[in-house]
Amino acid sequence: MASPSSAVGTTTSSPAPEIQIPPVRVYSVEYPGYVQPTSVPEAVRTLGGQQALEKAFRKSSRPDAFLELRYRPDNPFAHPIAGEVVQTNSILLKVVKRRRKRVGDASADEEDPGPVGEYTVEPVGLIPGTARFRGLADYQYNPDPEDPVSKLRMAMEDLDVDAIRKFVIPEEKEDYTAPRDPDAMVIDPELSGEPSTATVKMKSKMRAFPPPLFSRISIPQQYNFKANPNSRVVTVVDETTGVEKKRYVNKDRWKGYGPVTALYPDSGVPTEPTDVVAQMKNSINSDIQKALAQKFTQRPIWTRTAILNQFTPAEAREIHNSKIHLPLVAYVFQDGPWRDTFVRFGYDPRKDINARFYQRLYFRNANHSIVRPSVTERRQDVRSSTEGGEDKKFSHIFDGVRLNTETAAFQLCDIHDKMLKQMIESTNEEDLRDECDATDGWYTSQAIERIKIILRHKFFQLLQGHVATEGECEALLNEPLSKATMKSRAPKLRMGKHNMAKGAMPPEELAAMRLHAQLQKNMQKRP
Repeated sequence: MASPSSAVGTTTSSPAPEIQIPPVRVYSVEYPGYVQPTSVPEAVRTLGGQQALEKAFRKSSRPDAFLELRYRPDNPFAHPIAGEVVQTNSILLKVVKRRRKRVGDASADEEDPGPVGEYTVEPVGLIPGTARFRGLADYQYNPDPEDPVSKLRMAMEDLDVDAIRKFVIPEEKEDYTAPRDPDAMVIDPELSGEPSTATVKMKSKMRAFPPPLFSRISIPQQYNFKANPNSRVVTVVDETTGVEKKRYVNKDRWKGYGPVTALYPDSGVPTEPTDVVAQMKNSINSDIQKALAQKFTQRPIWTRTAILNQFTPAEAREIHNSKIHLPLVAYVFQDGPWRDTFVRFGYDPRKDINARFYQRLYFRNANHSIVRPSVTERRQDVRSSTEGGEDKKFSHIFDGVRLNTETAAFQLCDIHDKMLKQMIESTNEEDLRDECDATDGWYTSQAIERIKIILRHKFFQLLQGHVATEGECEALLNEPLSKATMKSRAPKLRMGKHNMAKGAMPPEELAAMRLHAQLQKNMQKRP
């Protein structure tokens, strides 16, 4: 009797041969389109070029590794298809199938071709990452190419400087509809919102340009669009045509209550507050407003710290929080010798030589913490500045003996140091100008620089706990101006101390000192 194995037929098996995979890393792209060997460069261009591919695969292990496929790479308004690079453990194989050659074919193999239909497989390398596109192509946008904004965008794409400089914001004519081209595609009236019985078909002219960046989330989200509940329909009259129009206006929109600003090159100065601020005049404390106006009558220019120190802590806190008091009586210079100071309306310090006493000197705290304080810390700083007692009342004054603040920002009239006061009140013709200068004010460059040298030196010494002597200051003045300036800015402070001179240290040293100071501050806060 035959055994079952002999009845069925005996089979022999042998282990598959081991094939060494070459140490070659290959990245693949699952391109959602037809690609021929001749169109590979064009496909790479739609993916952003070789540089974009290398960048995406280099970051394949990071969540920000992605590609953008643009079927119209020359159109900056085209919506791209977002793709992502995923990690894979695939093997790239080279498969060759032998086929029968035609007789007389020059490419035919003259040697034994082997059995027809035989496959040979050869590993080429590993595929550690693959770029895949699983999102759908969204709606495409094609704005009017003749629109000024379209021309500006194309000029930015081509780096056309002349076209960018010539760009002017077009006038808003509020003609948001126009007759549609009769040959244009017809849209369902339910989608367009246009009545089906309309005799003249209209199209929109809203100039809705696509955003510069699109979301990478391709899954639809429920938007739940709702109109702004604060919007109201109002009727306005066109000043040129007299035609009445209706439009939506946000009644509760944010209104800025900042002071009027002026630039030094401006020919005149502001004489009254903005309309938004003037309308709020009756909503503030009238007694504080009268006292504030009286202060600006006595002295036309104040810094914020100096004017707040003239009131009680409660009054100063109300002036700071209301945002209305100061803009009602003064404007602010954005640049020049009186930068960031409040100036009485109608007073022009550029035309009054006595305004030199109100010029402001400021030295940046180069070792200040780079960590932005929280809202709570800023509120505590405001509260401490307004409730600091008698010491805070003199925080805007520099007398060369007391250090009331770590920020060197003083008006010349608030410097009570004897030596500096004599230099500031000097009436020598060689120290003053006939016309005001945008940088140095009414002082000559040499005179204002000497004042800065002494003020800076005295301030540095106070930060170190030492009161500068007149001998030290006179020695600085007797040196050449350039050497004295450099010596006053020399970084002699210990680690963690304050260096108020702008640009006194290399950036890398300043960064190291700031980091060290912040670490020490964090260590002190720990229980």
